[in-house]
Amino acid sequence: MARGGGMPGGFDMNSLMKQAQEMQTQMLEAQEKLKDETVQASAGGGMVKVTMGGDLSLREITIDPEAIDPEEAEMLAEMVQAAVNEGLRAAQKLAESKMGGITGGLGGGLPGM
Repeated sequence: MARGGGMPGGFDMNSLMKQAQEMQTQMLEAQEKLKDETVQASAGGGMVKVTMGGDLSLREITIDPEAIDPEEAEMLAEMVQAAVNEGLRAAQKLAESKMGGITGGLGGGLPGM
């Protein structure tokens, strides 16, 4: 019988499964911690600011009263959209930096985890 769980070449399926379970536990812990972290982004020279959670939730939108002009509603909407999109990018970057060490560069990790 071959070494390492009966597979040729010393491949140990039990060890691989244990590593996958440990990785899943670490990822779940990191995801829980991300819920407590925030990033901020702004648009329109700081007239619109957003705070995003590390779990990609929108936590707060702050609009400078000077940005509120009934004649410029479309521009205000564009600034809000730009700030939210920038906040999402920042939150995703935060999540990738926290999760990247766990997955060892596997990208998004394993499906279903």
